[in-house]
This record gives sequence, structure tokens and C-alpha cells, in this order.
Amino acid sequence: MKMKPEENSKQQNQGELFRNRLDQILDPRHPLYQIANKIDWEKFEKEFGKYYTEKTGRPGLRIRLLVGLHYLKHAYNVSDEKVVEGYLENPYWQYVCGNEYFEHDFPCDPTSLVKWRKRIGSDGVDKFLEETIFLGQREGQIKDPEFRRVNVDTTVQEKAITFPTDAKLYHRMRQVLVKEASKENIQLRQSYKRKSKLAFIKQGRYFHAKQSKRANKETKRLKTYLGSVKRDIERKVENPNERLKSLLEISERILTQSKIAKIKSIVFMLRKWNVFLKVNLIRDMSLVVK
Repeated sequence: MKMKPEENSKQQNQGELFRNRLDQILDPRHPLYQIANKIDWEKFEKEFGKYYTEKTGRPGLRIRLLVGLHYLKHAYNVSDEKVVEGYLENPYWQYVCGNEYFEHDFPCDPTSLVKWRKRIGSDGVDKFLEETIFLGQREGQIKDPEFRRVNVDTTVQEKAITFPTDAKLYHRMRQVLVKEASKENIQLRQSYKRKSKLAFIKQGRYFHAKQSKRANKETKRLKTYLGSVKRDIERKVENPNERLKSLLEISERILTQSKIAKIKSIVFMLRKWNVFLKVNLIRDMSLVVK
């Protein structure tokens, strides 16, 4: 655990003769300038100070810096790498993060943001939204009756989702079933771990080489492996738990989907077993995620 960083109010409290302060050269009418002066930064320092020790370890990064970078990251919908790069170029971003003078060095490594999010957890991240709501109330931008209804922006954003293919779906579904069977101490007749992996690799190579017949053969082989594991679990478990039952239902849908259903909508899994996306096949046969 790192040592508690100094409070932002104690940073840079001594003026420099040959440098201009940011609050002297920035436009006070700029939205970021105004927000930086209205957010209760001391609240975050008190809230997140408990995640640091007082005397041992290396001094951590300033809490206001980390909170400010996360606000900017979500406000401009950029990655950890981009928000760090933007900080180096934008004086308003630096002012939000508590700088009194313009800095010419990167504030931190992008991985530091990842580690800090893990440290504060989901409850800590919720504090960002909480302060945003309180700020809106303090400024009169949010009225109490408005809390009775919540408007959710469901605009699709880029995510780390691989392109859906039947082979990948069969292979991944079999892995999930085998893993769940292991958790429930179900002894499978065969897991097809190595055979499925080999068939999946071959399918990708054949498809890349435009050898469709060979690729389809390996896809059917992967489907057979999935069906075998599914039936083996159903034979050995009469009353599966809710999660296993749901996984078996999903695998059944995958195995029984028809060619017509594939054209209209392909259901595929993401990293979490209970997350789905529907993919429509449009005229040019390209897949568009809804």
C-alpha cells in the first residue's frame, strides 16, 4: 500500500517568479474552469484517503489528479492513454486536475489509473457520480422532481468484442460448460479441450485461406464437441442449479438455430455468460451490432 499523498491545497503553494499561474491566463468563462472551482475536491481527498497509509510506502499520486483525470476520461469518452496525452496538451485539463502551473511532463502512467480504480472499487467510482449530482443540485441545474425519472443513454460505444462466428461460439460455449461442470464436480466423459482447440485453430486457418469446405468441416466438428458435452451433463445431472440450467438452455439455442434464424439474428456470447447482443445481417452481408 502506498503512502498517503499530500492534499492538493498543500501543493504548489509557493509562487514562481517567471511562470504565470493557470488561473491568471485561462478564460474564467470556460466550462471546465468553472466546474473545477465548484467541485468539492476536499470531499474526495477525505473519502479516498483511507486507501493509503500515513508513513510507509512510496507517496501516491495526488487524489485530485486521479479524480480529475477520471472525470475528463468519461466526459470526453477517451481511453486511459488518451486522457493522459490530453492532459499534457490542454491547460484546462491540467487546471481541473489541480495544477497551478502548466506542466510539460505526463502526470502518470495510464496503468496507474487502472490500479487506482481497482483500489477504490465500484463504490469509490460511484462517488464520482454522487458528487456530479450534488453539484447539479447546488447550482440549481437539477430539481428534486427530476429524480423521479431517469433517462438512460443507450448509445452504442466501441467495446472489446470479437467478431462473432459459429466456430468461435461453439468453442467458447463448450469451454463455459466444461468450466461450470468442474465447479459442480461433474465428471465428464470427455471435455474435448485439446481436440476443440485444434479444430478451432484449423477452422481459422482454412477460413483465412478461403478453403470454405475444410473450414465448414471443422465448424461442424466443434458443434459436435459442444453437443457431446451438453448431453453428457444432462445425463449426469437431473436437477441442475439455476446457472447451469441457463447455460444448458443457451447451448441448446446455439445448437438448434436454423439457417433462417442465422440470417435474421445471430445470438452470440460475450465475456460474461449472461450477456448477449443481437446482430442483424444487412444487404451487404456485413454484421451490425444493435
